[in-house]
Amino acid sequence: MGKVIAIANQKGGVGKTTTAINLAASLAVMEKKTLLIDADPQANTTSGMDFAPDSNSGSSLYEVLIGQKKISEVVLDTPISHLKVVPSHINLVGAEIELISESWKEMAMKRALSQVADQYEYIIIDCSPSLGLITVNCLTAADSVIIPVQTEFFALEGLGKLLNTIKLIQTRLNPHLTIEGFLLTMYDGRLRLANQVVEEVRNHFGTLVFETVIQRNVRLSEAPSHGKPVILYDAISAGTNNYLNLAREILNKNQQKND
Repeated sequence: MGKVIAIANQKGGVGKTTTAINLAASLAVMEKKTLLIDADPQANTTSGMDFAPDSNSGSSLYEVLIGQKKISEVVLDTPISHLKVVPSHINLVGAEIELISESWKEMAMKRALSQVADQYEYIIIDCSPSLGLITVNCLTAADSVIIPVQTEFFALEGLGKLLNTIKLIQTRLNPHLTIEGFLLTMYDGRLRLANQVVEEVRNHFGTLVFETVIQRNVRLSEAPSHGKPVILYDAISAGTNNYLNLAREILNKNQQKND
């Protein structure tokens, strides 16, 4: 069974989509069969992987969650041989309304993934910047969650709400959900504030914070506009190096758990 990792933070602009795309690509480059799922109606992961969100009408995560299609029917190939993508579409906004009256409304994603979980080693889900029903679905289906934290002012604001949601899901829907780690993003070592935030987050969450820190990097910011993970856009950039290190850290951590 593949490990399902949701990437979540209801605060927008913290590097969630960047992390989803580049972590998935890094795992795939390390020859781990990886499925990247775009669970955000804004479909930034979809366009960041060079798929036009508008052209996915009728064949996206939306159709999977409302039960019209199997997840295997909407999976797209990418230029990285071990990486596949489930695209999103603006229609996904409507899934929350359509699912609300169903008794299994929080389980739609879990049901969908159960059909393909044994085909992948890692399934990475990019959640939307909200704590609505689709994000609850993602956390219910996940084994663990990565929480990106921007190394800027108000970094910890709103984290309490997310952690409460995670606790609720652990209590009611998914007792096996764990925190894979807090990931410090958009780090600029020249700024005193950035270093203070790193220290504050490490003091607060201890060993739950990844050793790897994602630095501010121009190539990392440019890559999505070219429809590529940074590893295909600039293989020797700091961004590529950061995400390869993160992938290694996750692989090592999970290896130790399994030993």
